[in-house]
Amino acid sequence: MSAHCQLTGAKPGFGNNISHSHRRTSRRFDPNIQRKRYWLPSEGRYIRLTLSAKGIKTIDVIGVEAAVARVRARGVKV
Repeated sequence: MSAHCQLTGAKPGFGNNISHSHRRTSRRFDPNIQRKRYWLPSEGRYIRLTLSAKGIKTIDVIGVEAAVARVRARGVKV
């Protein structure tokens, strides 16, 4: 699951492209996923998280320690 945010749980949405003649073909709406490295002071090491842009902004607000606690609460290994 590459297009999946570890913090917010954002994942692709699905829908249709609709052409001018109104033919429908399936498409995918991917979240803006980035791989980001953070220093985790409590463990004295770097961690690499797969985050959406909204997840990165959330870490800026709540801090990396609280974010890692949320990620681990979701059952994701960090």
